[in-house]
Amino acid sequence: MKAHKKADFPTDHIRRFLEPGPVVLVSFAHAGERDIMTMGWHTILGYNHIGCYIWDQNHSRKLTRASKDCVFNVPTFELIDAVIGVGNTHGPEADKFAVFGLTPAKAKTVGAPRIAECFASFECRLVDDSQADKYSLFTFECVRAHVATSPKYPKTVHYRGDGVFMIAGENKSYRRTFKPEML
Repeated sequence: MKAHKKADFPTDHIRRFLEPGPVVLVSFAHAGERDIMTMGWHTILGYNHIGCYIWDQNHSRKLTRASKDCVFNVPTFELIDAVIGVGNTHGPEADKFAVFGLTPAKAKTVGAPRIAECFASFECRLVDDSQADKYSLFTFECVRAHVATSPKYPKTVHYRGDGVFMIAGENKSYRRTFKPEML
C-alpha cells in the first residue's frame, strides 16, 4: 500500500471528508406552520439518538425549539432536485412540500409530518438543546422509524462540500472477515 502525499488543508472544510451519512430532509411543524430543511450535518449518537447542527438563522430552528420534535427523512438520489431545491429555499415564504412535489404524511408519534417519497422516516423528539446557543447542536431521540422494504441498499445522496454530492455506490460484503459489532 502506498502512502498519500498530503498538504495543509483549511480546518473549517474538514467536514468534506467526515460527513457521516446521507443528506436528509428534516421536517418540522408547530402551531399550523410547517417547514423542511436539507441537512448534511448530522451524526448518530448511540443507537437511536441523532446529533445535528441547525444554524441560528434557520427558520426550522425556531420550529424545533417550539415543537420539540421533527422527522429525519432519508431521500434517495431520485429526489436530488428536491434536496437541492429545499436547501436553496429559506424561511417560511414558500410551502416547500407543494413547491418541490413532496407529500406530507401524518407521523404516528410526533407533530411534524413525514415525507412520503423518502426511503426512510425517523420520528424524533428533542432531548437536548443545551449546546444549541453555543454550537447550534441539537440532540434528538428516534421514537419511531419507518423504512421502505426495498431496495435493501438505496442510492442515497452524501454532501462532500463545495456544492459536490456523492451518490452511494457499490456495496461489498465483508461479513466473513469483519465483525460489525466492533465498529
